Amino acid sequence: MRKLKKKEYENLSDTNIQKVIGLLSGNSPITKKEACGILNIAYNTTRLQRIIDEFEETQAYRSRRKSQNKGKAATKDEVADAVTRFLSGDSISEIAAGLYRSSGFVKSIIERTGVPQKGEGKCDYLPDECIAEDFAAGEIAWSARYHGPCIIKQELSVDYQAEKAGMSDVNYEKKYGCKAFNVWVIQKMDEDYSERWTTAQGAGFTATELAYDLGKLNHLEEYGVDLSRI
Repeated sequence: MRKLKKKEYENLSDTNIQKVIGLLSGNSPITKKEACGILNIAYNTTRLQRIIDEFEETQAYRSRRKSQNKGKAATKDEVADAVTRFLSGDSISEIAAGLYRSSGFVKSIIERTGVPQKGEGKCDYLPDECIAEDFAAGEIAWSARYHGPCIIKQELSVDYQAEKAGMSDVNYEKKYGCKAFNVWVIQKMDEDYSERWTTAQGAGFTATELAYDLGKLNHLEEYGVDLSRI
């Protein structure tokens, strides 16, 4: 399949192209000039038709692939890819499109492998496989409070804090009933991201997390997931 080239300001999302196709073929069709305006492209009927043709070609290809995959069990590579992309912030629909599978198919992978799922409140839902009381320095875990992966930097024990000038001597286990950790919350970089959060570790920020707001991810390695790719 050919890959559609576009300028940054052009609105060539699948949803918008589908909208234009519908408007062009409706009972009161819009003009091609109006169609170009909706797509935010220069008025060029040849390019407009190419955009429509390539979109329809891609949709037909996706439909064939989904039909071929229908009824087939998920492969190990599909499971690993789906889980990795979900943990990295991709939506169920985005993953489904990339795998040529249904959204329900991808959701079932996420649920049965014990992947943390984003909740509507302050914290995410943590499956039983993710619940733990202790984490190792350098371990990649899930921050239920910040809805994303994080790197465990240091346990904030009383002994550790006593070594750091100006730090309080809070006994987290006594006060909250669990350990606390200093973590680096990983976030995707984008054009709107402040440079002050960008370090050698990538985009993100430091935070203090209690163990019950952190989730283990090591069990996902059994499914071929490389946590370093998150």
